[in-house]
Amino acid sequence: MPTFYSEKKSNIIKTWLYLTLMSVLVVAVGWVIAQQTGNYLFLWIALVLSLVSSFSSYFYSDKLVLKISKAHEIEKEDAPEFFRTVENLTIAEGLPMPDLYIIEEDQPNAFATGRNPENSVIAVTRGLLEMMDRTELEAVLAHELSHIKNRDFLLSTVVVVLAATVAFLSRIFLRSALFGRRGKGGIVKLVVALVVAVLAPLIATIIKLAVSRKREHLADSSAALMTRHPQALAEALQKIKEYPKSMEKASEATAHLYIMSPFRENEEEKSSWLRKLFSTHPPLEERIQQIKEVDV
Repeated sequence: MPTFYSEKKSNIIKTWLYLTLMSVLVVAVGWVIAQQTGNYLFLWIALVLSLVSSFSSYFYSDKLVLKISKAHEIEKEDAPEFFRTVENLTIAEGLPMPDLYIIEEDQPNAFATGRNPENSVIAVTRGLLEMMDRTELEAVLAHELSHIKNRDFLLSTVVVVLAATVAFLSRIFLRSALFGRRGKGGIVKLVVALVVAVLAPLIATIIKLAVSRKREHLADSSAALMTRHPQALAEALQKIKEYPKSMEKASEATAHLYIMSPFRENEEEKSSWLRKLFSTHPPLEERIQQIKEVDV
């Protein structure tokens, strides 16, 4: 029977495999474009623009996310159990204490953000604090703290850089083929440009989402090992799953950060293979089942 240690190792390996595939895709797209255009200059321009954009996102996105979510910072006296639970987990794991925020929403949910463990944030909804018992709250907070410990923000920034680079290069190549001069091999160049412009960003997006799903599985495994109580995490996820209403202040831009999507879609749609392929989170039923079946 698999253990959470083996599941954690498997998820880490798969994540870095996807990251390698994304890097290979960027190099392949750049090589195709350079071969077709004979010009490497705009490749460097695209890379620099993507890096600058992602650098600023890495350092300032947490403030933007908190503002979009309408989260407010708390002190220990505002939510003693919330504060104490995170404090105990950070001491046990040797991590710095993150800033704590509450979102005034009834739906139980939570997310973590920040550029590193020293500059991190955990935000939970009011509904999560009211609905979870002590062990369930600890399990959810351990999941979010695992994202911080595993430096998922840094990895997601790298993946976003690579995906944005692929999309940017593809757009430039397509415009060059459509509106540039039709020299020798112009038709071939146009066909190649169309294929690259359509397929490359799509593949990059699929890989980016696959990385996101693997990081959720990794955080589940890490949280179970952190608390030594996987059943509590399964029960917490079940409660979150059963809550019927979407968050009022939810945004598509920040939905991927939450322990579960803040939007409530039709269950049949969520279980379809196409929906899974383009989802930032693994199906919650799949996560719960995996937690129940794996030994600590």
